[in-house]
Amino acid sequence: MSEVLFYHLTEHTLERALPGLLERCIERDWKVVVQTDSSGHIDILDELLWTFRDESFLPHGSDDEASSQAQQHPIWITDTTSNPNGANVRFVVNGAIPAGADGYDRLIYMIDGRDEDAVASARERWKVEKSAGHDLTYWQQDEMGRWSKKA
Repeated sequence: MSEVLFYHLTEHTLERALPGLLERCIERDWKVVVQTDSSGHIDILDELLWTFRDESFLPHGSDDEASSQAQQHPIWITDTTSNPNGANVRFVVNGAIPAGADGYDRLIYMIDGRDEDAVASARERWKVEKSAGHDLTYWQQDEMGRWSKKA
């Protein structure tokens, strides 16, 4: 069974929180696929991973490139349910819906706490993942933006 994590953004935006989580994955030599809901968001995330910090960037590729190159990238950004880089961790952002957690060590939902529809959708995804028998955890940001395990 896959571990399914729900990260509830209450203090920071996705653009502020995601790079740090991706850095931790890279430090652990995990391959990651980030699934977003549209090609427009692919471009936004692509730019973010190049520019989020002045002194570094996160190596990545996206659907805007040839998928034959995907295996070379530790992070791949897509708006599909594919896994072209053979990732063992999948981040789901901007309300995207994954095909499922099977095949991943971790499936991570990033939830915008300022968006009531996103929160309602995450509650539904919790039910789906729980009924599939996955190990679920829920994390929420504290007032400092640190992650605190709530369930």
